Amino acid sequence: MRKQSLGLLEGWISIVLNTALFAVKYWVGVTAGSVSMIADAWHTLSDTLTSVVVIIGFRASARPADGEHPFGHGRAEAVSSIIIGTLLAVVGFEFGQNSIHRLIDHQAASFSTLSIVVFLVSVALKEALARFSFWAGRKIHSGALMADGWHHRSDAIASALIVAGALAGGKLWWMDGVLGIGVSLLIFYAAFDILKSSISVSLGEAPDEALDRRIRAVIRETVTCAEDTHHLHVHRYGDHLEVTVHLRVPPAMPVAEAHAVATRVEKALRAAVGAETTVHIEPCPPAAGPEGRRESPGR
Repeated sequence: MRKQSLGLLEGWISIVLNTALFAVKYWVGVTAGSVSMIADAWHTLSDTLTSVVVIIGFRASARPADGEHPFGHGRAEAVSSIIIGTLLAVVGFEFGQNSIHRLIDHQAASFSTLSIVVFLVSVALKEALARFSFWAGRKIHSGALMADGWHHRSDAIASALIVAGALAGGKLWWMDGVLGIGVSLLIFYAAFDILKSSISVSLGEAPDEALDRRIRAVIRETVTCAEDTHHLHVHRYGDHLEVTVHLRVPPAMPVAEAHAVATRVEKALRAAVGAETTVHIEPCPPAAGPEGRRESPGR
């Protein structure tokens, strides 16, 4: 419950702040006739959409499994992310196209003092929000919040570039168009990052090395009679993990004892990494004989 509460808090703060910043940035961008400022405003709104995905993910992951979704609803976040990533790519393309046309037509923007102040405030607020997201992500071990923090920081960097361009825009007529292309590339990168991670999750990822090592270590610490651990598969559904693993035990081990070994491993992994585990027990192959033949279990 604490994890869900902190994730929802970060998401709602982000939505409120980014929506307000979008409105102000868009207004000053239209007033200045600056495609780079308008593009950055939409970049800020994209952070709002990303935070919506964060909230959906935390709410969906809290829903219990049902008959149609026996492994829970954790992948709802990935589906939403794919939709948002596609929309972001369209937005990035439109602003890149508009920026190129401004360069071709030699169109300049007129930056006011108010617009510069607004974007300076945006830099400070978005960096503060990024640091809060990083802190919350480390606190509850949430990759979604860490990713949201990087989106906030990229927006802060984009706004800082806009300020630099505004200060130099009086002498360099092409600055607005170039910065518009730069911001559109940031939007493209955010879209690519969202789509890549979401599609990878949907297709099913191999466990990262740290999780793989952790699972194997827990098994070694829990049962000493298991002589081999193999066919380790991890299926991620949001925060819900399903693990399947094969363990080899001595061939003469009674069935009841082998079942107890599997049960101990399942309980240990549930406590250590929060995974629901299915353990398949196999007998160890018989030792090789003097001539390299496998000895039968009865010999």
